[in-house]
Amino acid sequence: MRRPGVLEMLEEGKPLKICAPMVTQFSNPILYNTRLEFEKTFLKFRKMELHFRHLVRKWGCDVAFTPMITADSFVKSEKAREADFSTDPDDRPLIVQFGSSSPSDIVDAAEYIARVSDGIDINCGCPQKWAIAEKIGGYLLTHPDIIQDMIVQLRNRIPDETFTKSIKIRIDPDIRKSVDLCQQLEAAGVSFITVHGRTLKQKNEPADWDAIKVIKDSVRIPVFANGDIKTSEDIVKVVADTGVDGVMSANGLLANPAMFSGHDVTPMECVQDWLDINERDKSCPFRVFHHHLIWMTEKQMSKADRIKFSDFTTKEKVVDFITNHFELQNPAERSPTPRESSSLDD
Repeated sequence: MRRPGVLEMLEEGKPLKICAPMVTQFSNPILYNTRLEFEKTFLKFRKMELHFRHLVRKWGCDVAFTPMITADSFVKSEKAREADFSTDPDDRPLIVQFGSSSPSDIVDAAEYIARVSDGIDINCGCPQKWAIAEKIGGYLLTHPDIIQDMIVQLRNRIPDETFTKSIKIRIDPDIRKSVDLCQQLEAAGVSFITVHGRTLKQKNEPADWDAIKVIKDSVRIPVFANGDIKTSEDIVKVVADTGVDGVMSANGLLANPAMFSGHDVTPMECVQDWLDINERDKSCPFRVFHHHLIWMTEKQMSKADRIKFSDFTTKEKVVDFITNHFELQNPAERSPTPRESSSLDD
C-alpha cells in the first residue's frame, strides 16, 4: 500500500512533524576537520539512523530525513551506496539528503534513490569546515546559482511532482539575503525549504524564529522550521509564531523520541520499543544503542544511576539494567517479527 508523500500530507493542513538528519549528534561536528573523518563516523552509524527513524515514526513522526550523504562518492561507487544508504518498506515518507556542488552528481544520486524514497534534499547549511572547503553545505548559501541549477536539473530529470526537490538552509545575518535566496529558489521550482534559524557561525545561540517567519511570509511554498524545538510546547509555539508548515527536530527527539506524540519525557513504552527494534536487528553499534538509552532515560534516573549506567560496556548489562530498573520485558523474550529490508539494487 502506497503511503502519501510529503506534499500530499501537507494538503491535510496540519503542520508536519519531521525528524532531522542527526548522524553528527554522536560527536562534536566541529571536530570534523576533513571529509574522511566525517565519512568514517557516518559509516559507523548509518544503521542506527534506520533504527531510530522506525522508533520516531511509531511515536508521531510524519517525515524523516537521512543524514547527509556526499553525492559524488554515492554515484561513483556501488560500495559507497551500500554503506551510505539503508532503508526498508516501513521507512516512509523518507527524504534523502545529499551534500554536493555538482548538479550532475545530484541528479544521478536522485535517480538511484527515487524509487525507494519520497524526495531529495540539498544540504545548504552544514557549517563544518571540511564541508565549506569541499564547496558543499553552507558554501552554497553564497552561490545560489549552483543551487538553482541543481533544482532545475532535478525537475528536468525527475519531473514527478510527488518526488520532492527541497533544500535545507541556515539564515544569513542579513535576513534580506536569505529572503532573496529563497525567492530565487522558489522560482526555480524547489518543493519546500527547511530553515535552521541560526547562521553558519552560530552553534548554541537561540534560534531566530523571527527570521524564519520573515522567510515564510516571503514565499508561497511550504517552509519548515528547525532549531530549538525540544518540547511539544515548542512545536505549538513555533507554528503559532511563524506560520510554518512543519517543524523539524534533532536534539529534542534524541532526548525524547516520543516528543511528537505530546509526551514531556520519554515513556517507558518507547524505551521498550527501542530495545525491541535492536533485538530484531542487531546491527546497531553498541555505542549508539547505549547512548540513545542514556539520552532517553536521563530525566528518569538519579545522578548515581546515570553514572553507573553510562559506564556499562556490554549490551547484556545495559539491557539487564534497563529492564530491571524500569520493569520492562527482556526483548529477547518478546520475539519481534523480522522486518523486510530494501536495497537500491533489488
